[in-house]
Amino acid sequence: MTIPVRQSGRHEQHDHDHDEAHDHEHHEHGHDEGHAHGLNLAAAGGRRGLLIALSITVLMMVAELVGGLISNSLALLSDAGHMLTDNLALLLSFFAMKFATMPATDRRTFGFYRLEILAALINGVILVLISIYIIYEAYLRILDPQPVQGTLMLVVAIIGLVANIIGALVLTKHSHTNLNIRGAYLHIIGDALSSVGVVVGGAVILLTGWYLIDPILSILISFVIMYGAWALVKESVSILLESVPSHIAIDTVAAEIAKLAGVREAYHIHVWTITSGVHAMSAHVIIDDQLVSRSRDLLDEIRALLAEKFKILHSTIQLECERCDMNLNTECKLVCKLPAPDPHKPS
Repeated sequence: MTIPVRQSGRHEQHDHDHDEAHDHEHHEHGHDEGHAHGLNLAAAGGRRGLLIALSITVLMMVAELVGGLISNSLALLSDAGHMLTDNLALLLSFFAMKFATMPATDRRTFGFYRLEILAALINGVILVLISIYIIYEAYLRILDPQPVQGTLMLVVAIIGLVANIIGALVLTKHSHTNLNIRGAYLHIIGDALSSVGVVVGGAVILLTGWYLIDPILSILISFVIMYGAWALVKESVSILLESVPSHIAIDTVAAEIAKLAGVREAYHIHVWTITSGVHAMSAHVIIDDQLVSRSRDLLDEIRALLAEKFKILHSTIQLECERCDMNLNTECKLVCKLPAPDPHKPS
């Protein structure tokens, strides 16, 4: 999924007196409109999927809550509590995606895309906390085993498993490209795993009467959920800290840009992720002395390279003729030696 990023006009005002150029035009208008249309379709599809999954989890939460109380199953009650947080997470994801489609403003020049990452982070943290609570409740149940109605537990768990599988299938398409939906998807997968555990527990209780299987399975499922949630939290924090995307190496980017004709060096490169699948970059590029029209062509070549090889669609490139010391305590002054103007050429 690719998303064009809008900028405030203030970011495009730079001094070119020392023959530097900044590139802030990311795409042709038709290209931008195509990406915007694709974004709107993807967002609409993701929101529909979230609403469908939300409807399923609400119904199953009520069913598991009633079934857990009647059967005295910790696994069912834990799964019902888990589904309650899932419903909150799905609502959070839905509204985050809704706000993310709002246009950029003079104050928020990148728009509201980061709301999706914040929602994903909250989802991951909630998953970890719920898992810890389930482990605690399971520990208490191990110390004091309680009888469980295996038949009712098994029936409700099977229904819950089918519902969770349907919800997961609805979100699968968008979970690979959107970190926020991925968080909601992990919630549903966690519920499905819980349902599997409850099904197994119900069968064991029916066959053997061994009630300890209920809290033991709850602990195992909680560890699986925490593993996926930790990966979600880790990736969300990485994006919020503006770390370099995992598929990009700065040295490789610099080397590829330097291969272009007319480029001598690329340095002071920053690459970060705005939201799921949307990467941005800023860089200083030293070029040979050349016509301004050629510099424009070179910028187009750099943008095309970044988009094709690194999936970077938002770039800010500063063209220079000499390397600038980026020490913040010193003033950078670039002096380019350009050909003297022709006195016989009309100005």
